[in-house]
Amino acid sequence: MPASAPPTTPSTSDVSASPASNKACGCGSQGGCGGGSAGALAVNGGEPVSKAPVPFMSTAMQAPEIEAATTVLKSGMLRAAKKCEELEQRMAQISGAKHAMTCANGTCALQLAYEPLTERGDDVLVPAWSYIATVSMVVARGARPVFVDSLEDTMQINVADAERRLTPKTTAIAATHLYGCPVDIEAVQDLAKRKGLRVIYDAAQAHLATYKGKGIGAFGDAVTYSFYATKNLGTGEGGMITCNDDALARQIRLLRSHGETDKYLHEQVGYNYRMNDITAAIGCARLDRLEAETDKRREAAARLDSIVSGIDGLIAPTTTAGATAVYHLYVVKMDLKKFGCTRDEFCKALGAEGVPTATHYPRSLTQQPAFAAYAAEQGHPAVAANLAQCVFALPMHQALTEEHFRTIEGALRKVAGAMR
Repeated sequence: MPASAPPTTPSTSDVSASPASNKACGCGSQGGCGGGSAGALAVNGGEPVSKAPVPFMSTAMQAPEIEAATTVLKSGMLRAAKKCEELEQRMAQISGAKHAMTCANGTCALQLAYEPLTERGDDVLVPAWSYIATVSMVVARGARPVFVDSLEDTMQINVADAERRLTPKTTAIAATHLYGCPVDIEAVQDLAKRKGLRVIYDAAQAHLATYKGKGIGAFGDAVTYSFYATKNLGTGEGGMITCNDDALARQIRLLRSHGETDKYLHEQVGYNYRMNDITAAIGCARLDRLEAETDKRREAAARLDSIVSGIDGLIAPTTTAGATAVYHLYVVKMDLKKFGCTRDEFCKALGAEGVPTATHYPRSLTQQPAFAAYAAEQGHPAVAANLAQCVFALPMHQALTEEHFRTIEGALRKVAGAMR
């Protein structure tokens, strides 16, 4: 379950230590970059492109969500009830799935999907480039993660590499729709069909994403979602699993609530991973405006594409063929050979100019101490390890304005020109 974080501009060393940081702007734009951006970098004492930082995200609740939550609070029916059912029905419909089950959070969603679809001792193909929950819940299941590299362009799981890493014990593949962009679903499903694998898609960042005209809930054995506060559909916490198999849906519902089939009648051991109606009411209210907000995100991404593509050394994100992304994050890659600085130094300089950034992620999963034993055995997939050094996320949300875009462009041109 890849998760978003508040804006950060991590740095391993001071930008001023880099000789490139003392160069002139060099952006080449007529009249300079605008906003006082020409000249010394703000991180070195120069005038910033904007004294008011661009908001990295927009997560404030609006009146309909507050009213929806208040209505539930006043009703006294706080447990999972009608609002959870409404959210399930609506998410199933818009995602192209037959069944949807709310749960406490996105990590619980992964655990509820993995438990009936994998067994202890299984090998499960997992992305080396994802948020840790995608893999940690495989380990919690008692299965062995087999780390798969990423594609250079889309940064999604490399299905050809997944096939190379198959073992006699491989029973499933877990693929993340990273940053809100679907993976190559056709390739994943083809591999699964040929090799008899179960497929679990982590769609924590991909609400409303589609593949070849269908909602992503139409594919795979199970799809998991997160409603964490920073997600495109954020409720504070919360999660969901969708599937298209009646028996699997029943298993997940049993696991979600102590294996209960009737009051105080328990068919199997399970958990308390239920959502509540306060959270679901917020989700339903936000769902009312999610489509319009997603359209705004796509417009913002197109604007950022035009900016980033015009700056030498920066690479705009690439979408999987046939997919429609929803841009939970807008992640840029740096061609580090073209700069005299690290990614962290570049981001620190951008922050000083008024453009906050975040790094998703500063380590590939095989570089996480939690998975050191697997890394010692399997090594570090090269593309994923490289992405950890060269990607950063720019501000991305539905409330970005033309002034924000001018600030982003001015800061990127100024910093890239100085550090190239």
